[in-house]
Formats: sequence, structure tokens, C-alpha cells
Amino acid sequence: MSNIQYFGAVGDGKTDDTEAILHAIEQGDGHVRIPPGTYRITRTIEIDLTASGPFGITGAAGATTIVMDGAGPAFRFTGTHGGTGDPGSRNEQVMHSERMPIIADLKITGTHEEADGIECIKTLQMVFRNLLITEVKHGIHLVERNRNVIITHCHIYFNTGVGVFLEDLNLHQINISDNHISYNRQGGIRIERSEIRNLQITGNDIEYNNFRAHKTEEEPTAEIYIDTTAEGASVNEVTIASNTIQATNSIGGCNIRIVESPDESRPPGLFAIAGNIIGSQEHNVHLTGCYGIVLSGNTIYSSIERNLWIEDSSQITVGANLFRRHTPSYGCGVLLTRSQNILINGCTFEDEAEGGQKSGYPLLEITDSQRITISGNQMINSIKEGVKLTDCKQVNLTGNTIVDTRDQPLMTQTVAQYGKCEKIQSTGEMS
Repeated sequence: MSNIQYFGAVGDGKTDDTEAILHAIEQGDGHVRIPPGTYRITRTIEIDLTASGPFGITGAAGATTIVMDGAGPAFRFTGTHGGTGDPGSRNEQVMHSERMPIIADLKITGTHEEADGIECIKTLQMVFRNLLITEVKHGIHLVERNRNVIITHCHIYFNTGVGVFLEDLNLHQINISDNHISYNRQGGIRIERSEIRNLQITGNDIEYNNFRAHKTEEEPTAEIYIDTTAEGASVNEVTIASNTIQATNSIGGCNIRIVESPDESRPPGLFAIAGNIIGSQEHNVHLTGCYGIVLSGNTIYSSIERNLWIEDSSQITVGANLFRRHTPSYGCGVLLTRSQNILINGCTFEDEAEGGQKSGYPLLEITDSQRITISGNQMINSIKEGVKLTDCKQVNLTGNTIVDTRDQPLMTQTVAQYGKCEKIQSTGEMS
């Protein structure tokens, strides 16, 4: 274990400890220990895994602070892994010298407006554990190529950029679990221009990732934002489960937004979004150009527009979710547009306000869509229509309960058809 104080680091928050830390990395034994104290650095601490060999940085159980007083990431881990997660794809250098770098048990903050937390390039089995990353731009930034990443038990809090940013990245196998990711101005977890497979987002609290706490101009953000519209980008094999994902409303904002151009051959797919608490945004969940997604067992509440908006998508199963609102200032409901092969089963839709939602939206609205099955749902206290169909065909409604329980009912039709609707079948509805 190499204690950076043996290499000249002071830790008084004033002295520039950059060179001492770099010296400890270059001359140490692979485990760099940073004792209690506040260590100011002025440029990126570069960890070249080809030179360091097996490597880890640990602080003193949270009593260690790194202050980045320059531009760029406080730490950058760089390896040479160009293979996959398959053991046979690793070369000898990666297998014996670069595997499983670890950074743990410390706080990283910034005083420079372009300071970042941690950046990783071409690493294998990178582990982030027990970190507080705050008041930088991007918290954790993965670029170019990485494999088998674990981010766990971290607080990624109040940063001006993105909490966990996967950008221009080829990455398979990443687990983001048991973290607090909150108050990051440009989003909680964000994926852009990347090829991602086997992404697990589980057991996190992801909340309030927008402009409000930063007192800046309003801008569209999301707690979880996945964008595959760039050429060559794709995201598949994703689990988003057992998280609390909530916010305060922002224009164009969303709790979960997954977006692809509808004419692309590899849209986002093979997703399970299950068992989450999702609420308080302009849209709670917004799927554009998606396929092969299961949305089940979630409590989805309080939207300015809709709890769920599915557009230009196919093969979507929506099952056993609760759609509601918890304050009169918000609304609720589901919208399908230009989509096909959709199953909505066993859900509860309920507007709990006596006067109905200000938007006037029905609880379920379907437009320009086909091959839609709606079965075994409860739709309670919609406005005007319980289910509104416009220019739809091959819609099967079976065994739904569509009722208005208000003292002064606001719903006038259970299922209403507008425009050109064909092959609409409604059986066993209770109103």
C-alpha cells in the first residue's frame, strides 16, 4: 500500500498535491491510499493501466476529499482492452496487468467550471465503489470502449452535467446499482452515440436531475435518457428495475426517455422496465421508435402531459402498472401514437381529483395505431371518454372496467371512436 503522504502530499486543501499523487502512482505498489484530508489537484491524475499494473485507489472511509482545481476529470483510467467480455478476447497485458481497476471510499469535488469526476477509456472490469462525486460537470464519464463496469454504493450528487454519462462508447456489461444519483443538471444517467448491451440499472434512487437546484434556464432532461438516433448507435438488453425515479417538472422533461428514429433498423429493444416508482415530470415514460419493451409492475404517477407516451413503436407490453396522480396540479393517462402490436393488460388508471385533470385528456388515448389489445384494466374517473380511439384499426378491448365514480360524472363515453376506425372490438366492458 502506497500512502501518498510518503510521496509529499500535504492534504491541507491549499497545497497543490498533483505531483505527489502522480509520483505515488508511478512509484507505488499498485494500491494508492489517500489518508484523511483534502487534497487539491490542478490537472488530471492519469492512471495508465499498462504502466501501473493491477491498480486501485482508496480513500479513508469517506474522510478523504479530492478537489479538482483545473479542467478535465480528476481521475482518468486508460487501458488497452479492445476485446469483448469473452475471456478469449483479452490479451495477456489486459488479463494480468489491467483487470479490475478500483476507485473507492472518497469524495471528488471541483472548483473549476470544466472539472469532471472520473473518466474511463478501454478498461476491463472497472469498479466504482463508495464515492461521493459532487460539484463537478460530469460525475462518471465512460467513453470510447469499456467492458464489465460496476458502479455501486455511490452518491453522484449536484453536478452541472450528467451523473453517469455513457458517450461515444462501445460497452457491454454494466451494472449501476444501489446508488443515489440526484440533482445533476443535465440528467441522471444519459446514453448518447453509443453501442450498449447488458445494462442493468437496479435499486437506485434517481431523482431531481434538472435545472431547478442549479437555478439555471429550463432545459429538457431526464433521470434516465437513452438516445440511439446517431448513426451506428444501438442500446439493447436493458433492465431498469426497483428504482425510485422521480423529479420536478421541467419543459420537455421526462423521468425515462428512450428515443430512436422510427425508420432505423436497430431501435432500442429487449428492455424490461419493472417494479419502479416513477413520477412528477412533463412525461413520466416516453418511448419513441422502440421495440420489444416490457413495462410492468411500476407505479407511474403525476405528469403534466402523460404517465406514458408510446410513439412510433412496436412489440410493447404494458402490464400490471398503476397510472395515477397525487396532486391536483398534475395529471395522468397513457397515449399511443403511430404504434402497433401493443398489449395493455391488468393496469389501473385512476384520476383521483374530483374536478378532473386540467388537460382534459382521457385516461387512455390511441391515435393512428393498429393491432392493439387492451384487456383486464380498470379505468376510473376519466374525462369525456374512458378510451379514445382516432384512426385506429384492429383494436380489441376485452374485460375492462371503465367507470366514473364522481358525484358529478365527467365521463360521457366509455369507448369513443373518431376519424377512420376499422375492426374495433369491445367485449365484456363494465361501466
